[in-house]
Amino acid sequence: MTTSPNGKSLGLAACTAIVVGNMVGSGFYLSPAAIAPYGNLAIVVWIIMGAGAICLGLTFARLASLVPAVGGPYAYTRLAYGDFAGFLIAWGYWISIWTSLPVIAIAFAGVMIDLFPALGNRFAATLLTLGAIWAIVLVNLRGVHAAGVFAQVTTYAKLVPFGAVAIIGLLFVDTSHFSEFNPSGQPLLQSVAALAPLTMFAYLGLESATVPAGDVRDAERTIPRSTVLGISIAAALYVLGTIVVMGLVPREQLVRSVAPFSEAAGIMWGRSGELAISIAVVLSSIGALNGWTLLMGQVPMAAARDGLFPPLFARLSSRGVPAIGMVVSASFATLLVLVQAIGSEGFAAVYRLMVGLSTMTAVVPYAFCSLAGSLVAARVTNGRRVPRVTAIELVGFIFAMFTLYGSGAEPVLYGLVLLMLGIPVYVWQRRNAAAPVDSKETAAGAATHPAVSG
Repeated sequence: MTTSPNGKSLGLAACTAIVVGNMVGSGFYLSPAAIAPYGNLAIVVWIIMGAGAICLGLTFARLASLVPAVGGPYAYTRLAYGDFAGFLIAWGYWISIWTSLPVIAIAFAGVMIDLFPALGNRFAATLLTLGAIWAIVLVNLRGVHAAGVFAQVTTYAKLVPFGAVAIIGLLFVDTSHFSEFNPSGQPLLQSVAALAPLTMFAYLGLESATVPAGDVRDAERTIPRSTVLGISIAAALYVLGTIVVMGLVPREQLVRSVAPFSEAAGIMWGRSGELAISIAVVLSSIGALNGWTLLMGQVPMAAARDGLFPPLFARLSSRGVPAIGMVVSASFATLLVLVQAIGSEGFAAVYRLMVGLSTMTAVVPYAFCSLAGSLVAARVTNGRRVPRVTAIELVGFIFAMFTLYGSGAEPVLYGLVLLMLGIPVYVWQRRNAAAPVDSKETAAGAATHPAVSG
C-alpha cells in the first residue's frame, strides 16, 4: 500500500480490511455454539440482521459521501444534532471500544493456551492478554499507514481458512441436522429477541471505515464502497459459516463446544484443519484488536479538536497519531484486564457489566446516525435542499432499535447511567472553552446596554 502525494494512506483494500477485521472478530468464532439451540431460526436471523446491517452501512456510506469527516458516527451526529448529542455519542463510543479490547485479547490468550497448554495459568494468561493489547498499541503508534498495512495482512490471511470452512464445508454438510426450525422450545418472538444480541455483536464495526476519514484517499468514493463491501463479505461469512458448522457438528455437541469452527474443520480435515482454524482465530483476534485500537485514538481525537473532549486526546505524535489518547484508553483496558485477573467478585461483576455495556453503547450511534442523512445534507447545502428520509434509513433505524431491545433491560439501563456520567465532562469542557468568549460578550453587552440591570 502506498501513500498518496497528499499524505493520505488508506485506500479501498485497507478500508475494507478495517471493516472486515473489526466485524469478524473473536465473537464470530464462538457464535455457532451460542446460537445452536435455535436451529434453522438462527440462520434466518443472521440473514435478517445482515440485511439490517447493510442498510445501516448504506446510511453511513451516504453520510460519508456528503461529509467524509474524521470521527465517523460522532462527526455525523454532531453535524446533525449538535454538540451535546455529538459528545454523548463520542463518549459512549469511546467507552465501548476500550471495554471491548480485553474481551478480544482474552479470546486471543485462550487460543494460545489451547495451542500451548504450558501457558495454562492465570499469570501467563494475563501476560498474554496485556501483551496482545500493548503490542497492537505499539503498531498503531507507528502511524495510520502501519495500522492499515497490518489490517490488510491479518484480515485477508484469516479469511482464507474461515472462507475454506464456509465454502468447501458446504460439500460436507449433513442435511439431517436442519430438521428443526426452532428446537429451543421458546415462542418465536422470544427466540428472535434472544438471538438479536448474539448476532448483533458480530455486526458491530460496520461503520469502521468512516472513522479515519482524514487518512482515506478519495474518501467520498472509497468509504462508501469499502463499507458496503466489508459488510457483505462479513455477512456472507457469518451465514455460510454457521450453516457449515451446524451441518457438521451435532447440535448436542455444538451447544457444549468452546471451539465450534475447529471442530468442524477437524471433521473435514483432521488435526491439521483444527490447527489452521486456531491460527485463523489468533489472526482474527489480533486483526480486531488492531482495527479497534485505530478507532480508539481517532474518535476522541475528533471530539477533542471540536472542544468536546480534553485537549490531550487531540495531541499528535511526530508520526501524526493521537498517541497520548491511545495510551490513556489502552490503560483503561489494562485496568479491566487486571481487575478480571484479580478475581474479586465485586470487581468481576463490574467488569462483566462493562463488557455488556460496550455492546449497548456501540449500537446507540447507529440509532442517531440512521436518520441523520437529511439533517447533514441540509447542513451541507445550507438548507437549500432537505431530502426526505429514505426507506433504507428507516430500516436501519428499526434495526438499531431492535438491537438495543435485544441488549436487555440491564445493559440499557446502566448504559444510560454511564452516558449521563459524561455530562460533567461536557460541562467542564464547554465552560473552559466558553469562558473567555463569555467575558468579552459580557463586556461588550455592558458597553452597548449600560442601563440594563438585574
